[in-house]
Amino acid sequence: MDTSITYVLMVGTLGFFGYVGYQAAIEKELDQDSYLSARGTQNSLRIGLSLFASGMGIWILFGPSEVGYYGGFWDVVGYALSSATPFLLLAYVGPMIRERLPGGVTLADYVRMRIGRPMQIYVGLISVAYMFTFLFAEFTAIGKAMEILGNMDPLIPMVAVGAVTSAYTAYGGLPASLRTDRLQAWVVIWLIVVLLLILFGGDIGSLISDAKAYNPEDDWSIGSMSYMDSFSSGLALIVAITAAEMFSQGNWQRAWASEDDEALKKGALIAAGLVLPLVFVMGVLGTVVAGQGAVEDPSAAFFNLIMDAHILVIAAFVVLGIALVCSSVDTLQNAVVASISRDLADGNMDLRQARIATLGMIPVAIYFASTTDALSVFKIFLIADLLATATVLPVFLTLWDRIDSRAALAGAICGLLSVVAYGTVTADLSTGVDYLTSPTNEFGLANLEVFLSALIGSGVVTIAGSEILAQSE
Repeated sequence: MDTSITYVLMVGTLGFFGYVGYQAAIEKELDQDSYLSARGTQNSLRIGLSLFASGMGIWILFGPSEVGYYGGFWDVVGYALSSATPFLLLAYVGPMIRERLPGGVTLADYVRMRIGRPMQIYVGLISVAYMFTFLFAEFTAIGKAMEILGNMDPLIPMVAVGAVTSAYTAYGGLPASLRTDRLQAWVVIWLIVVLLLILFGGDIGSLISDAKAYNPEDDWSIGSMSYMDSFSSGLALIVAITAAEMFSQGNWQRAWASEDDEALKKGALIAAGLVLPLVFVMGVLGTVVAGQGAVEDPSAAFFNLIMDAHILVIAAFVVLGIALVCSSVDTLQNAVVASISRDLADGNMDLRQARIATLGMIPVAIYFASTTDALSVFKIFLIADLLATATVLPVFLTLWDRIDSRAALAGAICGLLSVVAYGTVTADLSTGVDYLTSPTNEFGLANLEVFLSALIGSGVVTIAGSEILAQSE
């Protein structure tokens, strides 16, 4: 598509969302609590749409199809489930945590109450590392998408999206993000339904045949819906991504923004119901591309299906891409600031400092997005996933009154030591230590045994330690 048309669509879409965010920001005077939590203001539909929109970044156009291209059926299933399970868990444990801590903003607020300040800092660091990596990965993705769709310099959409979203998020905080989320969610739902109808409205038999075919050219790809041997890597994705997403503070901010427990539960279920089929279908389309033969850039596998489409379809994808990236980026900006303010700075940041931090992180994120390759981003994600996996059970087990805070802290540490122990037993000490920074198998995919070691080891130590401490007192 002509670059000038792409510019017009991008500016128009950003201008619309910027206006909506600004209008939300000027409706009422914000204090620090409402800026970070929008406490008790959202009904179930608004929460559902916001969770869906903030979770569905532009990664949806890249990640699932790449997973399908390389991994086949079970990896697609695992990726789809891992996108929905965090919302299902939020529906279950969110009301419990709200009841125990009505004035919270982040998950680490609850962690501090149950386990103490050192663990709050640790959880805060994991959260910031994961969310900031997600943030600059989204900038990387929008740059690549606009380059593919409109021959645009990748840095231009990165800067444009960063400027607009940081402006209304810095000014209006979480209320502005929630307002734009609702509109972004409807835009995303409508456009994706229409575009998928166009794709599947053609030769559906040919699409199914390609999805079942094995990649005839790329030795690294097993991207077929007929391939059933990738169960372990698909399960690893569920464990790793679910654990990491439970430390995404944007979800927890929306837990306290819900008007009541029922709104949170229904909203989280709405989000899960929207996310699961969408990610699954996008993953299946990756296997379609694989069945057609090797592509130059598997991360952009989905775009190979639409490159010869009508200009109106390409234009719709430009609008969709901007809506997707705005919906996740504004959430991540406010969530990172919330975690820094509440968890790392111990609540000592005022509203002005929070706004400065929101603006200040964008140049850093864009720098990383423009200088870090996809493999490095994937590696950073996996490290954050592993840290989260070793920590998630010790945190949520504290909902059980018999869990001792000291045992939970020990469990988080021992979760990582369990990874080293697993590597030592199956290979040697060096391999075990290496798993901490590269928890992958020989194919470069997430290693199920490594993540299960972290999960099980942390849970066993937390429970056993609590029992031992209870008996000794």
